[in-house]
Amino acid sequence: MTRRFSAAYKERILAEYEGLDKQGKGALLRREGLYSSLISTWRQQRDDGARVALATPPGRPKADPREREIARLEREVARLKGELGKARTVIEVQGKLQHR
Repeated sequence: MTRRFSAAYKERILAEYEGLDKQGKGALLRREGLYSSLISTWRQQRDDGARVALATPPGRPKADPREREIARLEREVARLKGELGKARTVIEVQGKLQHR
C-alpha cells in the first residue's frame, strides 16, 4: 500500500528537515517513517514547481483556443435562436392570414 502525503505535509516536513542538523534529520525521518530518498523527491518537486512558476510570463494567461471556440459557438447559437423565433412568428402570422 502506497502512502499519500498532502502538499501541506510535504512542505512542513521539508521546512523542518532543512532546518535540522544530521542527527535531527535522521530523528525526523524515523519519527515520520520516511526515507531520505522521499525527501529528495519532494525537494525536486518543489524546485521544479518553483521553476515553472518563475518561467510563467506575468499577466493574464493566454486564452485557451477551445474556450474561444465555445464562446463563439454559444454566440452563434443565441443568434440562430433569435432568427428561429422570428421565423416562427412569421410562419404563425402567415398561417393566421391564410385561415381568414
